[in-house]
Amino acid sequence: MAIRPSASPAVMNAPSLISWPVIRWNEASEEKSARWRSESGTPPPKRVVIADDRMTADAAYRLACEGTALLWRGDFQNARQLLQAMTRRLNEKPSVRKNKKIPASPADAFNLHRLAQSQRARTLGMLLIPFDADHSIPLRRAPDVRAACTEAYGAATEPYVASLRGLQGLIGAYEWRKNGVGIPALGARIHPHYGVFAPIRGEYIGLVNETPLPKLTATQSVAFDIGTGTGVLAAVLARRGIKRIIATDQDQRALVCARENLVRLGLAAQVDVVQADLFPEGRAPLVVCNPPWIPARPSSPLEHAIFDPESRMLRGFLNGLAAHLEPGGEGWLILSDLAEHLGLRTRAELLAAIDAAGLQVLGKIDVKPHHPRVSDTSDPLHAARAAELTSLWRLAAKGAT
Repeated sequence: MAIRPSASPAVMNAPSLISWPVIRWNEASEEKSARWRSESGTPPPKRVVIADDRMTADAAYRLACEGTALLWRGDFQNARQLLQAMTRRLNEKPSVRKNKKIPASPADAFNLHRLAQSQRARTLGMLLIPFDADHSIPLRRAPDVRAACTEAYGAATEPYVASLRGLQGLIGAYEWRKNGVGIPALGARIHPHYGVFAPIRGEYIGLVNETPLPKLTATQSVAFDIGTGTGVLAAVLARRGIKRIIATDQDQRALVCARENLVRLGLAAQVDVVQADLFPEGRAPLVVCNPPWIPARPSSPLEHAIFDPESRMLRGFLNGLAAHLEPGGEGWLILSDLAEHLGLRTRAELLAAIDAAGLQVLGKIDVKPHHPRVSDTSDPLHAARAAELTSLWRLAAKGAT
């Protein structure tokens, strides 16, 4: 059952517009301003011009590349078409085809890819849309996005401006939340909230569903799920018969999301969702963690589920695991080796971190990902993705077994 925006705790916990910066522009010989909303943390553009249906795609693209934002006052559907035209021009940029750099290493390829993504987002983010205080868009043929904005942002109290591209991402997330993601291991759907990583890569869920449970769980049926996100792994463990699970996360959106999913699945009585920095208090015979897989700095708050700067969460989990395992218990680390193929972390570094944390490897179960990028030869990171394995590392405290 879908949760109505007005009833969702996420609304109460959403940040107020008061905390957002102000964007300023001149219009009809008057200086105007509004709150600037950007989930990526992008500061408000310093140069803003008014644009409408008379704006050509070439002119819009040129201004955006120069760092000038376009505040749209024309037909909304024409703005969508303009953004599509700007995207085509960006994809067909001559320098991309003729002067393409050949990276010296996989790490260089990754860094160039990230730089290109950042530049692309900055250029396409220059087409701006006005919003009224109730999240409605005061443009001709604008869709009703109030429910989507309310679920992501909470209630608005004053008008604001945001990028059209950002709005499209928000609407896409709203559809994911409404429709959910099918999880074969559960025979049900998980509904990710805006800003919470969607479990669309099912291979890691299959690993948790199929790996034999530690023998100790037969007499002590407790597990910790560290960094629960949508709650999907906690739900899988509950369906496997673990009687009590403590699922932790630091992000308020994730906590609300996990609780709603577990209620929807009828598993709330088995799973306690708590706010914690990694571990809850106490010990468990099974501790599961699926940290961000790439040791790089996220460029926006929405990327924290993918990028783990300096492997902070990974190292935090490893360093605290032994102290939170019951004697004879296991820690399950779910980790892709994509970072190794990108030259961002070596296998030796991972094993050294495990050893330094006072842990030993009991075993490792691998699975080959099947997402579309594996076979996309146009992807700059194709070689690394084609070689990628997702693994469940079975860890235990040294001397415990």
